[in-house]
Amino acid sequence: MLEYFLGSYIITIFGLLTAYFWGEHVHMGSGLTCVFIAVVLGVLEVSLSFDNAVVNAMKLEKMSHVWRHRFLTWGIAIAVFGMRFLFPLLVVSIFAKISMAEVARIAVSDSEQYAHYLHQTHAPIVAFGGMFLIMLFLNYFFNHEKEVHWIKPIENWLSHLDHLKGIEVVISLLMLLATQNFVSADYKLHVTLAGISGIITYLLIDGFTHYLERHEQMRVAQCATKSVACTGLVSFIYLELIDASFSLDGVLGAFALSKDIIIITIGLAIGAMFVRSLTIMLVEKKTLAKFLYLEHGAHWAIGALACLMLVSTVKEVPEVITGLIGLAFIIAAFISSILHNKKMARLIAEENTKDSTNA
Repeated sequence: MLEYFLGSYIITIFGLLTAYFWGEHVHMGSGLTCVFIAVVLGVLEVSLSFDNAVVNAMKLEKMSHVWRHRFLTWGIAIAVFGMRFLFPLLVVSIFAKISMAEVARIAVSDSEQYAHYLHQTHAPIVAFGGMFLIMLFLNYFFNHEKEVHWIKPIENWLSHLDHLKGIEVVISLLMLLATQNFVSADYKLHVTLAGISGIITYLLIDGFTHYLERHEQMRVAQCATKSVACTGLVSFIYLELIDASFSLDGVLGAFALSKDIIIITIGLAIGAMFVRSLTIMLVEKKTLAKFLYLEHGAHWAIGALACLMLVSTVKEVPEVITGLIGLAFIIAAFISSILHNKKMARLIAEENTKDSTNA
């Protein structure tokens, strides 16, 4: 366990020390309070991201060791400073029509005003992430070649819907249209455009990934290294976008605990690092192969999260509900996998006993 989580422990210690000294710098005597908030945010991030870790592990299994390492190093920098610090600044800058430098100044010096701006951009942000995750959810289950089903009656039926070309896009657009009907007039256009952008982004990344996978074996030998590198890069970008979509709701929800962008970034960074370490462990230990239904549970959790994100464009959804629903799917899938393994072991034992008796 230590080899997988050593980096996470180091980041945690460094982050909590930074949170303490930052708290003391901002307001004398508030250091320990800032440390506590950072810890709570880290735990919250991990609890909300179990499904994210499983989905990431699915992609990482197909990537080289080099790209797995880059996911843990480059990826954490993008996840922390890109999605949990710079991205909110960029969104606020676009919607408030002020420079990013000014937004950064407001975020550090006037947390209340920054939280107000970020709250105004909540609906389009979660619409983008929600539609991206909806596409991910539908594309996983709309696959007639998928032989393993967890919730068999539903998943078996869903698997045959991919015969209707583009059905996942149609369903996603219908969900987006239904959502924007309940959004206030000021945000209808923003939510619609953000949602469509989420769908287009998913289609572009997923399409390019499939293109590279299908043509990789057809490339000439001298281009093989370039092909692998390009495939790894696209998969890396794909993983970062999935992580970004998962983190959107958490970033916005974190302001319920603190208005300080530095403390929020530290807390979420600690959680994000543990999620990435967990992802690497799932891959190295081949956990997905041992627990058959974990993938299914993770994707049902993704579907639930995506729907809750769309609901949150209209009505606030508490983070605890989001976390518990996702965790419930993962735990249920884990238990089902254990029961399946026991059943298969019993059948194998019975078969061996029959063979011994016949002999």
